[in-house]
Amino acid sequence: MEDRVFNLDGLIEFGETSQKIEVYQTDKTLSAMWCLEPGQEVFHHRHPNADDVWICLQGESGLYFAGDGQEVPIKKGMAVLAKAGQVHGMRNTGTDRFVFIGVAGPVPVEIEKL
Repeated sequence: MEDRVFNLDGLIEFGETSQKIEVYQTDKTLSAMWCLEPGQEVFHHRHPNADDVWICLQGESGLYFAGDGQEVPIKKGMAVLAKAGQVHGMRNTGTDRFVFIGVAGPVPVEIEKL
């Protein structure tokens, strides 16, 4: 069951920049955990070929960049979807740490930084 059950608390890791930790990858989807200290961000980007769902696990003050200048407040307990080709990113605007899981597919997931 090692490849089907994941201890997410054991993966959390913070650093000088936002941290991206791989959770799993199959031939159809992949998942990564993002850990952000206050002020850190995930760069604006898009996946031309894949959907990307972010599930917020920890943090009360995130700002999700939804493209076209749109910024949406997000926090623990929320999920956001970027369909293939949609711009997305986020910043931890709070004073506490922020953690979310991303699940994307199909793989390979192309990344275009903006």
